Amino acid sequence: MDKFKVALSADFRKPDGTPAFPMFDLSPLDDDPRIDWSYIPITDGRIVAEDVQGFDALILLATRFDAQSFPDDGRLALIARFGVGYDSVDVDACTANEVALAITPSGVRRPVAVAIMTFVLALAGRMMIKDKLTRGGPDGWAQRGRHMGQGLVGLTLGSIGMGNIGAELFQLAAPFGLRGIAHDPYVSAADAEDAGVELVSLEEVFRRSDFLCVNCPLTEATSGLVNAERLALMKPTAFVINTARGPIVDQAALVDALREKRIAGAGIDVFTTEPPSAEEPLLKLDNVILAPHALCWTDQCFADIGAADIRAVLEVMIGGVPEGIVNRPITDSPGWRAKLDVYRAAFGNP
Repeated sequence: MDKFKVALSADFRKPDGTPAFPMFDLSPLDDDPRIDWSYIPITDGRIVAEDVQGFDALILLATRFDAQSFPDDGRLALIARFGVGYDSVDVDACTANEVALAITPSGVRRPVAVAIMTFVLALAGRMMIKDKLTRGGPDGWAQRGRHMGQGLVGLTLGSIGMGNIGAELFQLAAPFGLRGIAHDPYVSAADAEDAGVELVSLEEVFRRSDFLCVNCPLTEATSGLVNAERLALMKPTAFVINTARGPIVDQAALVDALREKRIAGAGIDVFTTEPPSAEEPLLKLDNVILAPHALCWTDQCFADIGAADIRAVLEVMIGGVPEGIVNRPITDSPGWRAKLDVYRAAFGNP
């Protein structure tokens, strides 16, 4: 094996061929003589198997990679997803084809937690209506006393999920005087207590939260988790914040709750369909702050995500196991381990 071959999905480039995200530093790939890399095309929104033929690793942006995307040469060993969501990738098919799927939790931990706090502060401060009043001149200013903001001390910040991002969120929120509660069946009460967070049932996190944040991955179990029945448990003064994945929230049920003022408002960065139609009812409401699945997008965020993907690629190239593997059983697979042995022998020493 002369070169370790790395593919990048074509959505990392603009139509004119320039980088879509210049802060994603590709120089580690350029500067390593052991590596040969190139962009591969996207066909009808997905990666086609023949275009991945002959590659050892793929850095994937937003394109779908399904069961038919795997090349038949069996060479591919790693899909490094740009971010932490992996609902666009068939995880079971990755394992069946001896391919590790890695995500980048270290790159998004702080940026997404900051994005959530941005929503918390904006919703509590009634930023949307205050911006509108200010633009209305003297008549708008005259109405400012009707739209008092809400202090945060003693309010309850609830999270569905207390993993990478959820734990970071509670650290950021603590100095504001917010109390933390979370529902997460995979976190121990002791670990939550150490973080100053109370673990509660799913229903209780809906009942008690003043700000309810969605911080879990999209799976079959979590799809539609925030539904009409659970929204009905919330306080009329409470807010829903979703920066995870749109389908975790029943969008129609959320619209109904917002229209009928059964909850106070919402901060939404993700949608059931992206981009949403211009006629989407959620876009017409005045008690919602919206972002185009990009609130956490900063130069630092994308630089860190890209660096994490590059680290995963380089680790596999020398026969190592990268961080952030989603399909953990692959690490014990003889077939995948055999690929690592080949890489270690060929590229283990620079």
